[in-house]
Amino acid sequence: MKLGLGIDTGGTYTDAVLMDLETGVIIEKSKSLTTHSNLVIGITKSIEGLSESHFKDVKFTSVSTTLATNTTLEGKGYPCGLILVGYSISGKLPVSDILEIRGGHDADGSEIDDPLKDLEVLQEFIESTKSKVASYAVSSFFSVRNPEHELLIKEKIAELTDLPIVCGHELSRALGVYERTLTAVLNAQLIPVTNQFVRSILSVMKDKNIDSNLMMMKCDGSLVNIEEALLRPVESIFSGPASSLVGASHLTGDRTCVTIDVGGTSTDISMIVDGIPNISDTGATVGGWKTMVRAIQMNTSALGGDSHVWVFQGINIGPRRVIPISLAAVEYPDLVEKMKTMDIPSERILDSVVQGTSFFSKLPASSRLSDISLTRYEQAVLDAISEVGETPSTVYDISNKLGDHPLMFAKILDSLVLKRCVSQIGFTPTDALHVLGKYSNWNSEAAKLGAKILSNYLTLSPEEFSRRVQRSVSERMAGDLITFFAPYLKPEDVNRLVLSSSFTKFRITTPVVLIGAPVSAYSEDFSDLLDAEVIMPDFYDVGNAVGALVGDVIFRTNVLIRPKSIGSLAYIAFDDTGRYEYESDKEAVLKGEEKIHELIYAHMAKYGLSESSIKIEIKREEIQAGFTTEHPLEIKLFGIGVGTPRRLDS
Repeated sequence: MKLGLGIDTGGTYTDAVLMDLETGVIIEKSKSLTTHSNLVIGITKSIEGLSESHFKDVKFTSVSTTLATNTTLEGKGYPCGLILVGYSISGKLPVSDILEIRGGHDADGSEIDDPLKDLEVLQEFIESTKSKVASYAVSSFFSVRNPEHELLIKEKIAELTDLPIVCGHELSRALGVYERTLTAVLNAQLIPVTNQFVRSILSVMKDKNIDSNLMMMKCDGSLVNIEEALLRPVESIFSGPASSLVGASHLTGDRTCVTIDVGGTSTDISMIVDGIPNISDTGATVGGWKTMVRAIQMNTSALGGDSHVWVFQGINIGPRRVIPISLAAVEYPDLVEKMKTMDIPSERILDSVVQGTSFFSKLPASSRLSDISLTRYEQAVLDAISEVGETPSTVYDISNKLGDHPLMFAKILDSLVLKRCVSQIGFTPTDALHVLGKYSNWNSEAAKLGAKILSNYLTLSPEEFSRRVQRSVSERMAGDLITFFAPYLKPEDVNRLVLSSSFTKFRITTPVVLIGAPVSAYSEDFSDLLDAEVIMPDFYDVGNAVGALVGDVIFRTNVLIRPKSIGSLAYIAFDDTGRYEYESDKEAVLKGEEKIHELIYAHMAKYGLSESSIKIEIKREEIQAGFTTEHPLEIKLFGIGVGTPRRLDS
């Protein structure tokens, strides 16, 4: 038997599955809590939950991970040096060491200036920075029309240092020099992080005697070999939701479906059509940075199993993520007894921080955001939390230590949570499911005590309170799904016209697949709220790990063809390899299509795929000149190649 091992590290869980590569059948699954301070610990525990006797038969391993996303969100990428060729940057960038030199090209790919005029300046910059940065990024003006200056500077840097070097044109061929530069910078900063992660994965595989190829899921839903993943780690941003989408399609057998992935931090909605994930027209945005990374089209809401449920003039859910009370009680066994006797805040002082179910614990220094500073009062509050003891602190524990009313330091607690100095424990949708008996992985008694505390504010029973939480989550997910298909509808209109009506339902004609550990609790509500085929497949709780394993290798490329000058019959073509001139548009198109096939075959050859096993599709778009269609003003050729890695080789 030849097996595949799929691994996904999510916000709450790290999942692992074993699959028979010949039949596609899932043989075994395992889940462990994600260890954010060291992802490898969670991965190791998840793998150890599988039968060790199967490891000798594993021939293919693939992973999806939140590492790139979390590192970018937290600003914890390694420092890099940036060389700008032919222009100055005006937008904000997460980099300190920047050099601007002459060079660059115009829109037709013609050279503006010679960068070698500043060769001495470049050499001085590299010598002065190579000991304090971990990589370099190079971005040249209009490198998407002609990359020769980026490649030249890359060559000169490589003569002076062995550090990784990233060029903007290697990551995107779309226009937008700022976004392309930002993408190159983020990628350069992530290379050392991803390298450490991959080496750790390989060490775990070696320790478990797992001898197989290793691949990674990209955020466009395609697989990439580990060598390329190390060069382009920025492309693994959002690889988790992409894996979920691909996994949902495999588990249901539906090549066209929409997927709702319910995680601990967020709910992600995406769609796959005829086996190919829908790709966003714009690049992925993460941590406020707008990149040129090609990612799946996805609607994400800050609603998940770990969303904070708090009361103030009703039930509120999110947007903050907290540690579920039921989970915290597993780590802190004394928490249940503390909840039975502690003081409860009065209703008049409640907010999203001060709640009857809010607890706080100090995080290790390694978890904090880099370069943070604390005010004297923030440090005093942090010290008060640290001195309460091993059980997490209530607001009154902190109040008694400081001698201050909770309202005086509520905002300070919020600041300490944002700076990752303190973790907040609270009631969550996951706790509500524990109360209702629909989820029982952790401490149900703690969840019931939390529900009792919060329900008393609203004169509800703990069960009715929890049921309202569950229903609210279902309605918000259904509303997010409707706006995915109808983005022109405002959320309030969706709620008023569809979700609140007993006589109307939004009809969805493609299957809706639910993926994620808690989705079984919401499937019945979904069927009630929507007119759709709602599917909860076998292994729905490890769908991301399945997707990491069954993805295809997908390669996308394009060719832009334009007249050499106004009225000219000669044309210029721009592709991934450079700029070319042709005597006519027909010749340019013919050569462009040949180039697309050449690039796709070359990429697939790295995966041992023969030309006969690759599916290639080329689409053509034109902009015409007035009423004539004889000689277009612009022609775009879009090529996509799809192949399945040779997983059955020994």
